[in-house]
Amino acid sequence: MTKAKKAAALNLSKNAVTVLNKRYLKRDNSGNTVETAEDMFRRVAKTINAAEPATSENKTNFETAYYQAMTNLDFLPNSPTLMNAGRELGQLSACFVLPIGDSMESIFEAIKNTALIHKSGGGTGFSFSRIRPANDEVHSTSGVSSGPISFMRVFDAATETIKQGGTRRGANMGILRVDHPDIMDFIMAKRDLTVLTNFNISVGMTEAFMNAVENGEDYDIINPRNGKVAKQLNATKVFNQIIDMAWTSGEPGIIFLDRLNRDNPTPHIGEIESTNPCGEQPLLPYESCNLGSINLANMVVAGEIIWDKLAEVTKLATRFLDNVIEANKYPLPEIDEMTRANRKIGLGVMGWADMLILLGIPYNSQEAVDLGEKVMRFINSKSHDESIQLAVERGPFPNIKGSIYDKPGSSPIRNATCTTIAPTGTISIIANCSSGVEPLFAVSYIRQVLDNNKLIEVHPLFEKIAKERGFYSAELMQEIAEKGTVQSIDAIPEDVRRVFVTSHDITPKDHILMQAAFQRYTDNAVSKTVNFCSDATKDDVANVYRMAYKEGLKGVTIYRDGSRDMQVLSVAGKAEDDHNNDANIPIESKKPARKRERPRALTGSTYQMETGCGPLYITINEDEKGLFELFTTMGKAGGCAASQCEAIGRLVSLSWRSGGQARQTVKQLIGITCHKPAGFGENRITSCADAVAKAVELHMLNDDEAKTQFTNNGGACPDCGGPVEHEGGCCVCHACGYSECA
Repeated sequence: MTKAKKAAALNLSKNAVTVLNKRYLKRDNSGNTVETAEDMFRRVAKTINAAEPATSENKTNFETAYYQAMTNLDFLPNSPTLMNAGRELGQLSACFVLPIGDSMESIFEAIKNTALIHKSGGGTGFSFSRIRPANDEVHSTSGVSSGPISFMRVFDAATETIKQGGTRRGANMGILRVDHPDIMDFIMAKRDLTVLTNFNISVGMTEAFMNAVENGEDYDIINPRNGKVAKQLNATKVFNQIIDMAWTSGEPGIIFLDRLNRDNPTPHIGEIESTNPCGEQPLLPYESCNLGSINLANMVVAGEIIWDKLAEVTKLATRFLDNVIEANKYPLPEIDEMTRANRKIGLGVMGWADMLILLGIPYNSQEAVDLGEKVMRFINSKSHDESIQLAVERGPFPNIKGSIYDKPGSSPIRNATCTTIAPTGTISIIANCSSGVEPLFAVSYIRQVLDNNKLIEVHPLFEKIAKERGFYSAELMQEIAEKGTVQSIDAIPEDVRRVFVTSHDITPKDHILMQAAFQRYTDNAVSKTVNFCSDATKDDVANVYRMAYKEGLKGVTIYRDGSRDMQVLSVAGKAEDDHNNDANIPIESKKPARKRERPRALTGSTYQMETGCGPLYITINEDEKGLFELFTTMGKAGGCAASQCEAIGRLVSLSWRSGGQARQTVKQLIGITCHKPAGFGENRITSCADAVAKAVELHMLNDDEAKTQFTNNGGACPDCGGPVEHEGGCCVCHACGYSECA
């Protein structure tokens, strides 16, 4: 049987096959795929089943059950498990938290460990709150501290260097407590989108701070070096600065630290200071967590939830994830020890929006909120039941004495935590279902493929209903893709429109209420993005943050349409010079712009950069939409350097005219070195490519209008050019599986 036929036999979508071939399946030394999706699932099932104790009853049957759950797309583990189980690397965890102390030794030990984790395919979370503030005293050197943000840049550079074998990008979470002296600088750290590009950042909120916000009071700022009050800040001023930056760029997010520790199952072991990159997994230093998600769409038959099947899959998935802890090859001995001592797992869901559609329930309804709470309470209960049963078979987690489970009448339990709601960006593509607990990212959108061909992608449930009820047509699907919503199309029956809502058809309040419903019965946290339309105000963002706090959330991430340059450029069918009027069109329905034609005249600036090969003159031109082209002229004519610079200029120009971003240009070129660097300190130029990057930076910093235009125009998925969706606190391309936070 051919690979294509085997994929069809497994009922995998075309997108799923593409993602598996590109990111998951084994390859030989020549880069050729040497396993099928069926082989991959068999490899994973065999490896995880091998962790069953030798005395386990029906051990062989579990391998079959694990295989069937994955091939039926009822349950999938996190990406590292699919990629690495049964392979040489063998690192199966998605997320880790590393400690950072207030010393050079601790900081650079953490950087080394970060590199090892990223090399193995994991993401990392850090709290920088223990590092003394900038300009604080350093007794050992009689100097001053450079502060946590300067060290974050070192972590960011290290992450950029590690490519993780081409399968998963490094991703970091950086958290700073709201009572740290450098908090205002931290809040503003990503106002320039070309820095800290490998970090999500979140402010660690405290109850004391939120109370001060409510009362309009000042609050204490604590120097972590000595634990003393350094000064006071006005809580409202700090809160408003967070709102301003989140409205501008989507960051920082917020994490409610006291709530994380309220639900810390092992407070006697340590305090929770950080989470994984997407914020859903609070972890102690050196802990890792293994995640997996149940496909809720597969739990519905004939318009009814099959609760018995959901219970069976939940228990099997819990057992699977506990086995992952045993099968895992951990990147550090400290992580091995801490993970086995607490045995945290994170079982979550995907396909929630699809389940609601199959049940005929609008996402933005009280009925959906009530059902979300009911479903998660059921899953949490059944997962805990199975963990208790595993404790009977294998023993409880070693750190249970002194934990929240160590009290009269409590049953021993195998896992300190059982449930987490993760983003599921790429595994939901494999399962062909909606991501996590997010609404639909689109009903129909246009994807551009090779040779400028365009494919209309239609949600399979909508296509099925449209054909069954007789209103399907290619023209209608085109209209939906252009408008980005079905809500204003009269040809679609009202009851269908009511159910097929997307992330921009619902209000921010709807997002928060749904997140809160799942959070109430989730051990860890819920990863979700609250989407705002482009004309949302800062007061709208502030109201959502206050609502998140009052509803008991552990954190929240927002994204205002058009506020980040990762957004794709335009909507199908619109003239390219009309893209600035598309603010209210959901980002899911937009597509990359075609290559812009050069007008007869352009305006720009020329920068002289001193390189080791002599002066390099770099001309940057713009059209009315932003950066357009880049030319280079060497002070010394001819030679290899001149030809290489011309090639760089042509490729950069092509990128910009096709929707590429200034940030991406700088990111790819900056820091490239050659044998003839020039200059010192901030003026050091390491190569001609580096000179081009720094000239682009200068241009964008010196021209606020150009910077604003280009930032708002944005770009497409860097891998395939497809539409990028902000969900679960991350940027995800549903066409190819690219994830900014993978």
